[in-house]
Amino acid sequence: MLKTKIKAAIRDVADFPKQGIMFKDITPLFHNQELCNDIITAFANNIDERKVDAIIGVESRGFLFGFALANKLNVPFILVRKAGKLPYKTISYEYNLEYGSAIVEMQVDEIKPGWNVIIHDDLLATGGTAIAAAKLVEMQGGKVAGFAFVVELEFLKGRERLSNYSPNINSLVNY
Repeated sequence: MLKTKIKAAIRDVADFPKQGIMFKDITPLFHNQELCNDIITAFANNIDERKVDAIIGVESRGFLFGFALANKLNVPFILVRKAGKLPYKTISYEYNLEYGSAIVEMQVDEIKPGWNVIIHDDLLATGGTAIAAAKLVEMQGGKVAGFAFVVELEFLKGRERLSNYSPNINSLVNY
């Protein structure tokens, strides 16, 4: 079963990035190409029935499976990055974190009005970063068709916050 294989590969790292947090490290997944292919296939199978015009990957681990998923679906891949990292004209959105704030950006010409977009990141926690990406999609006239995550930390209730943007929230493993 895919969930079991993913959970077996994910490494727990205590006290990262700060004391008291148990970080779910997905980097060991990348040592198993068969498992990576299965992950991409699972994401693609979940969104096959919807018209999807692009996949967004959120910096930085969202780039890894997001790019492969976009290629599999034969749609554009769009980067959402931290402020100051993209070379062309950008739009930005500032949002709050538990310990401060952050700004994410997208280039202005990435999404066409009316496009249906899937937002991908490695992990869903509180949902703040995914919501910021959704705001960028809306600012360019796009629609959030859904979200895709490798890992979801259910106790942080990010899914509840994301459901305001799309009911299509796919997490491959939950903690």
